[in-house]
Amino acid sequence: MNRKVSNALSWVVLLMAFLFCLGWSSSTAHAKTYQIGTDVTYPPFEFANKQNKYVGIDIDIMNAIAKEEGFKVNIKPVGFNAAVQSVQSGQLDGIIAGMTITPDRVAKFDFGTPYYKTGVVMAVAKNSSISSFKQLKGKRVALKTGTAAADYANSIKKKYGFKTVTFDDSDNMYQDVATGNSVACFEDQPVMQYGIKQGLKLKIVTKPANTGWYGFGVKKGTHKTLIAKFNKGLKKIKANGTYDKIVGRYLGNKTNKKVKGKTFTIGTDVTFPPFEFANKQNKYVGIDMDLIRAIANEQGFKVKIKALGFNAAVQAVESGQIDGVIAGMSITNARKAQFDFSKPYFNSGVVMAVNPKSKITKLSQLRGKKVAVKTGTAGADYASSIKKKYGFTTVTFDDSNNMYQDVSTGNSAACFEDHPVMQYAIKQGTKLKIVTKPALSGPYGFAVKRGHNKALLAAFNNGLADLKASGTYDNIKAKYLGSDESATAAKTKGSSSEDRTFIGLIKQNQGALLSGLKETMWLTVVSIFFATIFGIVVGLLGVVPSKFSNSISSILIYLFRGMPLLVLALFIYTGIPSLTGEKIPAFFAGVVTLTFNEGAYIAAFVKGGIEAVDPGQMEAARSLGLPFGKSMRRIILPQGIRIMIPSFINQFIITLKDTSILSIIGLLELTQTGKIIIARNLEGFKVWTIVALMYLIIITLLTWLSNWVQRRTKV
Repeated sequence: MNRKVSNALSWVVLLMAFLFCLGWSSSTAHAKTYQIGTDVTYPPFEFANKQNKYVGIDIDIMNAIAKEEGFKVNIKPVGFNAAVQSVQSGQLDGIIAGMTITPDRVAKFDFGTPYYKTGVVMAVAKNSSISSFKQLKGKRVALKTGTAAADYANSIKKKYGFKTVTFDDSDNMYQDVATGNSVACFEDQPVMQYGIKQGLKLKIVTKPANTGWYGFGVKKGTHKTLIAKFNKGLKKIKANGTYDKIVGRYLGNKTNKKVKGKTFTIGTDVTFPPFEFANKQNKYVGIDMDLIRAIANEQGFKVKIKALGFNAAVQAVESGQIDGVIAGMSITNARKAQFDFSKPYFNSGVVMAVNPKSKITKLSQLRGKKVAVKTGTAGADYASSIKKKYGFTTVTFDDSNNMYQDVSTGNSAACFEDHPVMQYAIKQGTKLKIVTKPALSGPYGFAVKRGHNKALLAAFNNGLADLKASGTYDNIKAKYLGSDESATAAKTKGSSSEDRTFIGLIKQNQGALLSGLKETMWLTVVSIFFATIFGIVVGLLGVVPSKFSNSISSILIYLFRGMPLLVLALFIYTGIPSLTGEKIPAFFAGVVTLTFNEGAYIAAFVKGGIEAVDPGQMEAARSLGLPFGKSMRRIILPQGIRIMIPSFINQFIITLKDTSILSIIGLLELTQTGKIIIARNLEGFKVWTIVALMYLIIITLLTWLSNWVQRRTKV
């Protein structure tokens, strides 16, 4: 018995020992530690913090994946080249060091799922005038050994004729450029941006090139389990948001979920060059446009630009129709009550300009004279603040070109405008001259409706800071204002050699003009269709034997015929959304506006046309036993329609002309197209002549149609 018990106990002990060993072995395997190599100085991907602990995007991603997948990592910052060699020799298990996946490296390493997309940029010293590869000829360029940037530089150095010097770490490479030993360096974009943000006295002067992906690598044919764990863990941390938090921790809000992937509608002015204007391809460009697009690209969102005009853009933001406005908008205390502003992105000042033949050189000479200003601008505010002191009166315009023309023709003695805008206009051929130094210096800001779109505003501020740090901001300004904005007017390629004749302007802008005409015709046809239905219904309500229906008809005709079309358009496009909080598309708002306005006139002549038929004919039809509806259809309407047809054609012509008013809500019809073209070339007289001729040709054709229809319908 004792022997049986003893044997049983022995088996229990052996079983327990086996289970213990199995558990210990499993635990050991589960918590396996991998030796991972990385670079020494490659911020923001790997670098030592103040506590001498290695951190960065690569390090944090590797640690997060290890935590998710239940293994451990021992990070070894041995330098990029040493890490590569150590993995190849089997000294290390893997490498994560901002290592670009290339065909050559794929031949020697197995890579995990790519975890970061990047591109190569060129950086120069802050005070350097170099801005392109062509300027590198005969000069020395600094590179870091083994990087994608070094590979890219070596691939183009023969083409551009520069020499290279190689360093083992980024710091020495940067210093070589900062001290002037080398004129430029090539580096991965996020690394360069981070370095500049940390105070590096360099600036980025090229767009990202040779884009590629970073990957985690192991020696080819080994550590398949580690690669599988890396891929699985990367997928998990992307799904749970850890990846975005890690990247955002070092590169700002580029991956902020509140703005990432979203499209925001941004309003701007029509005529405010060099901040916003249409180029030859009818695309909006300028300091404001390039800035908002660069910030959107840097912060991971998209923008849809709407050139509404300054006042309409401001109202559209207030009503919630658009998300923000960037239009050389000065930050003032009054505007702060209605809008939330970004950090200032440009400082400007107000100058006074006069006709070149004018003898006016100072403010005191304006007494008793008329001065032109543009609605809502800092120039208008400044003029209003001093007009009592200097005894002048003001006349207001909605766009810069008309303001300039008023001074050029002598209707006004002077105008007030922002300094860079006035410089640009004069450079483009506007016959004015600046006679005062900049006054009332103030900052421009990007604005959103107060209390709304906070994430968009934060993204703008973060993006602006990044663009300033990287040098992109300075490049954008220099593109339009030259390197010294206080002394250089805007530069435009080929502006002096452009054909400014009528034929030349038509050839240059025929695509834009035809597109504007197409929009005008489409808007007219759709609007007149619905206006006709609305007008006939309301007109018939005015002749049916019902006092209530007659009253409804009279009220609708009185209301919509009596309201100015411009007011009705703004009420529908900006007023209603302010109450409901729902956006109304500009085209829909335009069609509704014309439907009600033109429909009211149609209703009036439908009613008048029916009433013009001899009343005795209705009495005769009713006396023969025909009901009212049948009498109207068979007897009255056929005669009334003959009377109405000419009015219908005329109303079509009127609707065509009235579409021009809808440019106030940003519809890109023919008139708005004319404004956009003038904003670029400032040829107001010639462009408006071309636009007027286009309207006259269409209206002449419609008039001939009207005359033909009248002849055909005569009894």
